[in-house]
Amino acid sequence: MLVTVLDIAIGGLITGGIYALIAVGLSLQYGVGRVLNVSHGEFIMIGAFAAWSLYTLFGISPLVSLLICSPVFFIIGFLIHRTLFRYLRSRSKSIEAFADSSLLASFGLLFIVQNIALIVWKADIRGYSYWDSSVSIHEAVFSTNRLVALLLAVVMSAAFYVFLTRARVGKAIRAAAEDPVTAQVMGVNIHRVLAICFGLGAFMAVFTGILISMMYEIQPTMGLEYTIIAIIVVALGGLGSITGSLIGGFILGLIGSIVTYVDPGLSLIAYYVIFILLLLVRPKGIFGK
Repeated sequence: MLVTVLDIAIGGLITGGIYALIAVGLSLQYGVGRVLNVSHGEFIMIGAFAAWSLYTLFGISPLVSLLICSPVFFIIGFLIHRTLFRYLRSRSKSIEAFADSSLLASFGLLFIVQNIALIVWKADIRGYSYWDSSVSIHEAVFSTNRLVALLLAVVMSAAFYVFLTRARVGKAIRAAAEDPVTAQVMGVNIHRVLAICFGLGAFMAVFTGILISMMYEIQPTMGLEYTIIAIIVVALGGLGSITGSLIGGFILGLIGSIVTYVDPGLSLIAYYVIFILLLLVRPKGIFGK
């Protein structure tokens, strides 16, 4: 019984850590910047393939890839927002019109990134072995790479929470999430903050993609599933609530682990059921206002 509980609990925390990171990235882009970035999962996929390429071609550890790729894609995400989405925002008559146009633009990004990946890496399923030895915890067995991924996800989540609550930029992000107009009146450079949010979203996506590549096989069409999961977690935590996205990710991971224990084929169905129930019962989410 204890082995089963540990297997479900730790497995759920591992999955939940992944979900929390991808949801925080999307929450920054959509909850703060009003960009429903449906290409979010493609950045996860790019991160996974970047780690795979660096490891298989040059022998660079995925842990080193985290330090290389994540900052690079923060800059790329920052520049995408400063050019594409800032232009769309300036041309939109209202925030609702901007939300619509940015959604269409992110669909374009999705197809561009996905097709570039298909050209570079083809449609084949890829994978590599990294720290795949087993660790036993009270007779429950887990691979080392999954435990390392859990540790890194928790550390990143904690570091990001501290950044939001203590750093000056983090406080500006929270102010923009609460009321962007008032934040701008109070001296926050809203365009810079929104670009940072989009860059951090790309950072989180690539970071998570590298963790995923350590544990699972990857393919160029994997992104959409993670985008959908991120949307569900953001809805669960509450739109604009970054803390809610962190907690919601771990909650959904634990629910998925329980459902997977009963029937592995039902996990994604369970997520959709939770999403529909949220829309019907509490559309603002757990921590939404």
